[in-house]
Amino acid sequence: MNRTNLAALTMALASLSAQAAPSQKVCVYDMLGASGDLFSMTKDYVLAMQKFGANITLKGYTDERQATEDYRAGQCDAVITTAFRARQFNRTTGAIDTLGSTTIVRDGKIDMPSSYEVVRKLIQTYASPAARALMVEGDHEVGGIMPLGAAYPMVHDRRINTVEALAGKRIAAFDHDKAQAIMIKRMGAIPVSADITTFAGKFNSGLLDMVASPSIAYKPLELYRGIGDGGAVVRFPIMILTYQMIFNKTRFPEGMGEVSRTYWLSQFDRALQFIKQADNSIPPTTWQELSPENAYKYSLMLRESRIDIAQQGIYDKRGLKVIKRVRCNVNPTDPECSTKSEEEWRQ
Repeated sequence: MNRTNLAALTMALASLSAQAAPSQKVCVYDMLGASGDLFSMTKDYVLAMQKFGANITLKGYTDERQATEDYRAGQCDAVITTAFRARQFNRTTGAIDTLGSTTIVRDGKIDMPSSYEVVRKLIQTYASPAARALMVEGDHEVGGIMPLGAAYPMVHDRRINTVEALAGKRIAAFDHDKAQAIMIKRMGAIPVSADITTFAGKFNSGLLDMVASPSIAYKPLELYRGIGDGGAVVRFPIMILTYQMIFNKTRFPEGMGEVSRTYWLSQFDRALQFIKQADNSIPPTTWQELSPENAYKYSLMLRESRIDIAQQGIYDKRGLKVIKRVRCNVNPTDPECSTKSEEEWRQ
């Protein structure tokens, strides 16, 4: 965070400190529950928010469905969950976790630093005061966004390394994200119903040929068992996943949304360090690189799927327009930046 933003945050905290705020409960989904990295980061958030009178308690969840349902039922005043679940409360920010929307391919190679830079710039955009209106839908307000990591294809057979090779393969499709099943069918593959609690077991037992998962799940969910000796983690981000904080703005001090979003923006590099550590925990021999030809084919397939799914009303067009602008700011030489796709939509 630069000095200007830090000074603005400090002033905002000072101006809000005098406001009395009741106790708030934040329900936090972390794959490892209260022992996970996200939960640890949220403890620091609680301390930071005390500076303006917020009195936050935390409850950890390993089941994100339950965390979001408890928030909907009013048992939590805020929830931190993946964008898949947060999308029901804000479709615009939920569009970040869409097929290939933040992936940068340069000269046939995946550019991971630039892909994460797209995510950073999006979080900066949504943390700015000018974006406040987009952060509120009804009583729900986005209180922050942070990276969770790239969702990499994990396969039990290294030969599943082309778009054509996906035909007929069994791929996990999360029940709460209709777009996944649509994309899988589009590839000629077979979507198999799963959720966060079942996909690893199905993959590890051989019921699935492929799952898409961030590297932080590799060891905790023992995905190396499903990969075995003949499988791989393909270094192509189908999407970059994010955690998103959603809170009931009627239960927090006025102005907390902007302060909270700015705080989580300041934690981007910390979260990215956890992601890099998880990537490095996967043995080098397990990774598989795509050929330039297949990297382009995958990228094109995801783009076409993303546009088709948006036309069906599943993805938020406004959110995708914002993402394309940021993507083309980071990689202006991409051929897509000379087209009007994803820009000509009307809400």
